[in-house]
Amino acid sequence: MEIKQFEDKNLAHYSYAIHSNGEIALIDPARNPQPYYDFAKQHDVKITTVIETHPHADFVSSHLEIQETTHAKIYVSKLLGAEYAHQSFDDGDTIKLGNSFLKALNTPGHSPDSISIVAIDENGKEHAVFTGDTLFIGDCGRPDLREKAGAITSPRKELAKQMYHSLRNKLITLPDSVIVYPAHGAGSLCGKGLSEQNSSTIGAEKMSNWSLQSMSEEAFIQELLVDQPFIPKYFPFEVGINKKGAGGYQTSISKVLKREAITCTDCANTLNPEILIIDTRPQDQFKKAHLKNAINLMDDVKFETWLGSIVNPNESFYLIAENEEVLNQLIERTSKIGYENQIALAFVLDYGNESSDEFDLEDFKNNLNKYTIIDIRNPSEVKAAKIFEQSIHIPLYELRERSQEIPTNKPIVVHCAGGYRSAAGSSIIKSKIHGASQVIDLSEAVKTF
Repeated sequence: MEIKQFEDKNLAHYSYAIHSNGEIALIDPARNPQPYYDFAKQHDVKITTVIETHPHADFVSSHLEIQETTHAKIYVSKLLGAEYAHQSFDDGDTIKLGNSFLKALNTPGHSPDSISIVAIDENGKEHAVFTGDTLFIGDCGRPDLREKAGAITSPRKELAKQMYHSLRNKLITLPDSVIVYPAHGAGSLCGKGLSEQNSSTIGAEKMSNWSLQSMSEEAFIQELLVDQPFIPKYFPFEVGINKKGAGGYQTSISKVLKREAITCTDCANTLNPEILIIDTRPQDQFKKAHLKNAINLMDDVKFETWLGSIVNPNESFYLIAENEEVLNQLIERTSKIGYENQIALAFVLDYGNESSDEFDLEDFKNNLNKYTIIDIRNPSEVKAAKIFEQSIHIPLYELRERSQEIPTNKPIVVHCAGGYRSAAGSSIIKSKIHGASQVIDLSEAVKTF
């Protein structure tokens, strides 16, 4: 048995190929299926099986496309309510894969329909467990994503209770030597304290993972529910896509409309002013010249997450990049969260009818009371340390909906922790207050405070 781990760093997502005697099983495949086809071709073997541990909330899976291309069977829990052809895979079920077996464990907690998969090698030994979003390295999955999405919904407290028992009655009973392969690592919003490690063992997790330690059910639930990260707008939308099954990756991104670069006023005037503008260029380019009401959501490692946190599902937007190569990459990345169909037009921009306000940092340092300071960091960051005592806290993911709460009688200074989010936040506020006040991005200067 050979296990290959695939990583999508932008979404902190791990997927897997299990190879045994000419057959491959894929677990939680990412949006682009090509790496799995390449792996199968490299080994001259066939993809026969695709398993979804649950309907993912943070990325679009390629399970349906792989089934249609390779005729592999898709296995999911009967609780999932899948709308595509599939076979149920629950407690007591096994799949023969070459000389090996895959065994299902129902492990609800992150979602009511979550399963884990135990890989049993040629010698009948339990070798590895693929835990989806149930057990992570150093943490367990959050239980608050399925109150309003999925085939069956469950309150967070009920799922937290199920998580307590899944970890203790199912996963912790496996041999200490069993390798743990989760669906996510550090940076994912599917948990709150994930490790940078990409694998572990049951024995190591029993020693170090807080969620596997001896504690009462009540204490576990309380700890699990506290300080979970925010839920991006696109998460419930994603569950629905994955329950239905997404269309073909290449086919979908090829349908995105592109136009020639915008380099002049006449070109810009052809755009619909009612459509949201997402400008991904570096902030220095954006500040020099950009389109009116554009949001500066820069091309960065967390682009997908913030796109799906700021833009609503089914909301049209223009996608702007600094060059054609980056534009194509960002269309592909947008498709990972199922937003490619929302791109009204994608284009390169070398023009602007607005620029960003100049900022006198020394005046700000010496006269903080002259400014309205907006802190757009996440609640957990503000709880840990407030940078400016007089600041108003509105997290970035709520800023478009709450901008009317911001006073406009003083210049507005927007900050995050390092400059990436404040570029987006300041541009959002500027687009919402329509010139009622000066809006300034504190950017990386926040580090001096």
